[in-house]
Amino acid sequence: MSLIHPTALIDSEAQLHETVSVGPYSIIGPGVEIGANTWIGPHVVINGPCRIGCDNRIFQFCSVGEMPQDKKYANEPTRLEIGDRNVIREGCTLNRGTIQDQGLTRIGDDNWIMAYVHVAHDCMVGNRIILANNVALAGHVSVGDDAILGGFTLVHQFCAIGQHAFSAMGTAIGKDVPPYMMVSGNPVEVHGMNAEGLKRRGFGAERLSQLRKAYKILYRSGLTLVDAKQALTELATDSEDVALLLDFLHKQTRGIAR
Repeated sequence: MSLIHPTALIDSEAQLHETVSVGPYSIIGPGVEIGANTWIGPHVVINGPCRIGCDNRIFQFCSVGEMPQDKKYANEPTRLEIGDRNVIREGCTLNRGTIQDQGLTRIGDDNWIMAYVHVAHDCMVGNRIILANNVALAGHVSVGDDAILGGFTLVHQFCAIGQHAFSAMGTAIGKDVPPYMMVSGNPVEVHGMNAEGLKRRGFGAERLSQLRKAYKILYRSGLTLVDAKQALTELATDSEDVALLLDFLHKQTRGIAR
């Protein structure tokens, strides 16, 4: 039995592995590559240039690889890349990049992207991330590995969200969110370290102790950001986790949530 439903429309220039399954009334355009064992549900539209890896599940009514929602876009051949083992639930919209950035939107591996999520042009989404229902990422947003964004979280363009960060439902993120932090509100505020999430990911007592020291320096010491980074430098020599936090702080461009 064919894995391609007879009502699906597959462009002759699309490249699908022989194990790809495509549901009823889905449309796959030219310039699309889909890897082994990926399942495409019914009523999905995928446009290229777009590369989708292996073992993904893309549910009904998703729009994948459509042109960016950017008035400057002039039909340049930008692209979307999706890694392996992602679950992309109903009604998600994942757009290609723009030449004003790298011409690329990228989604990594093992992500759980829930219903009605929007990932705009030029976003960089890492691995093992959860984007809950109705999360919306504006253009040029980056989300670090293992982050969790609660339902209806909105992220302003060019913001960066660090690894292991967590946002509560309905958070409006307009500044960079450092790794390991929990945030909520509009405007966004930090409400502690994501200690429970870190424990679930195998962070032991010593690693958590070092990160708590870093948190106190950054958020409870009354230091300016410049002075806090200086104080974190010594702590980072004995902790790769603190070094990751410090590296993020050096790279931030929109100010951080504090």
